[in-house]
Amino acid sequence: MINGVIFDMDGLMFDTERLGDEVWRAVAGKYGVTMTPEGEGLFAHVEIAQEQLQAGESELAGITALESGALTISASETALNVFLLDKLREFHRRYPGVRLRIANHSTPQAIRALGRGLVDLCVITTPARLESTMRRTLLMPFQEILIAGRDFEFLQGRRWALKELQQYPLICLGSETMTYAFYNQFYLSNNLVLQPDTEAATTDQVVPLVKSGLGLGYVPQNFAKDALAAGDVFTIQLKEEIPTRHVVLVQDGGRVPNAAAREFARMLNSSVTQQNAP
Repeated sequence: MINGVIFDMDGLMFDTERLGDEVWRAVAGKYGVTMTPEGEGLFAHVEIAQEQLQAGESELAGITALESGALTISASETALNVFLLDKLREFHRRYPGVRLRIANHSTPQAIRALGRGLVDLCVITTPARLESTMRRTLLMPFQEILIAGRDFEFLQGRRWALKELQQYPLICLGSETMTYAFYNQFYLSNNLVLQPDTEAATTDQVVPLVKSGLGLGYVPQNFAKDALAAGDVFTIQLKEEIPTRHVVLVQDGGRVPNAAAREFARMLNSSVTQQNAP
C-alpha cells in the first residue's frame, strides 16, 4: 500500500503555469474579467522569459547527459575510413566522458543491428535497403576506381570498355555485400554479367590482392592512394563511368535517441551544412 507521495511542487507549478494561465483566462473571460493592456504587455514579457528559461534548462540537461553515457555506432569499413574517423575524434574531444562503441558491420548487417536496437545509429555507404521506419542523410560523396598491379602494366595508356576487360581476372567483395550488389547493377546496366575470380572479405584486402597480381579490383580512391603514390598499382581508365556512391547517416525514426546519439547526429548534419555552404 502507498502511504505517501513526495514531489517537487516548484517543478509541478512551473510545468503547469501555462495551463493555469489558459484556465484563468477562460474562467475570467466567462465573467467578463480581462487583463488591462499593461497586464497583457507584462504577460508577454513574462511568457518569453519563461520560454527562454525552459530552453536553458533543456540545454543544461543535455550537456549534463553528455558528461557520461555511451554512443554505439555501426559503421561500414569504407564509411569509417573515408569519413567517420575524423568525426569520432572531434566528438571524443568535445565529450570525453561519453564511451564510444564502434561495430564494424557490412551495410546489411548495420541495418539489421539498427532495426533490432543494438546500435544508436549507422554510418554506412550506398546502396542501402532501409526498413520503413528508418531515414537517411547523405553525408559525403566518394568515387571508386578500377586498379591493377604491375603484372597488368600493358593496360595503361588508353581507355577500356568493361567488355574488353572481362578476359582478365577480377577481385570483388563477397556476394552478400552491397558493394557486390552495386557492381552487379553497374555491369547489368552495361549488358554484362559480374563474374569475379576472387572474393575478398573486406575492402582493405583488395589493394594487397591487386598488388600481388591476382587481378583487377574496384576500391574507393582513398583506399588506393598510398599504393598509387608508390607505383605499386595504377588506375585503369574506363569508357564507362562508375556511379558515385555516398556515405550516409541512418537513424531509426521509431526509436527515441539518447543525448549522445542526438548530439553526434547534429554534428554530422552540421558538417554537411558547412560543406554545402557557398
